[in-house]
Amino acid sequence: MNMAEPQSASGIQAPERWRFAGAITLLVFGALVVLLAIGLTRNPREVPSPLIGKPVPEFTLPPVQGRSLGLSGKDLKGQISVMNVFASWCVPCRQEHPLIQRLAREVPVHGLNYKDRPEDAARWLDELGDPYTRTGADLDGRVAIDWGVYGVPETFVIDRDGRVAYKHIGPIPPRVLEDKLLPLIRTLQRQNDGGR
Repeated sequence: MNMAEPQSASGIQAPERWRFAGAITLLVFGALVVLLAIGLTRNPREVPSPLIGKPVPEFTLPPVQGRSLGLSGKDLKGQISVMNVFASWCVPCRQEHPLIQRLAREVPVHGLNYKDRPEDAARWLDELGDPYTRTGADLDGRVAIDWGVYGVPETFVIDRDGRVAYKHIGPIPPRVLEDKLLPLIRTLQRQNDGGR
């Protein structure tokens, strides 16, 4: 009696089916290794923002406790500006604060205070100095979600038309301030002045 290999409904013999499944597994594993290798070459601080080139989200927030000017999307139109997302509980925010103060000497900087207790935010700005032209108290974090904020701090450069020109995730290092942010802001200001 001739005992043939058992066949499946698809007509593929069992050992052949195992080779096929093994080949598929190796291909999937190889693709995952390639994707991981590509991911490891990327800078996590340079996550592309879907807002780049788009108008800032519409929002209106009250000011941080003790400040008189709140922050809205309309306030981010008409001039080159920066919006910095900060919180009193954020250690990297404290580290970058002197650079935010330096940036505020070049361009209006607005602060989006993220999920902070009002008295803590006010005390933090009173203690470290308040570089912000306007502040918005985002107590529940809803506005930050609309901006695509991953965490604090984050900093956005806004062009005169109220469009997001750049996003930096994490504290701004001095090199990024000097080599990226300030040159971009000055270029936008020159374009705003007609190239002068």
